[in-house]
Amino acid sequence: MATVFSKIISGEIPAHKIAENDKFMAFLDVNPLAEGHTLVIPKLENDYIFDLEDDTLAELMVYAKHIAKALDKAIECKRVGVLVIGTEVRHTHIHLIPFRSETQMCITSPKLKFTAEEFSVTVEKIKAQLG
Repeated sequence: MATVFSKIISGEIPAHKIAENDKFMAFLDVNPLAEGHTLVIPKLENDYIFDLEDDTLAELMVYAKHIAKALDKAIECKRVGVLVIGTEVRHTHIHLIPFRSETQMCITSPKLKFTAEEFSVTVEKIKAQLG
């Protein structure tokens, strides 16, 4: 089913990567709702989060928690919100959104625009908080 995320995983499409291991990857959303808006995905192609095996789903959430903790330290925010919709790209993904206002959690809100340099600065701020 070769999604845009599969192409990011394979390196065909560049991404502002925050972290990855053999099973998961985290990178900045190119159409963010807030600074630091991050997508966490399994490397295994899968359309629907609740079709994941229980162990994989649990590991994905723990991985997302690790990234969320770093986001919370790196980006000034009220909290890091979690959003799973699953229809924008047919590949399981979790949105981690550092928000100051709950309205930033609405997926239909206007998206922000950042330059490549601004994305890079944000990546480095988050990476510095990963332990």
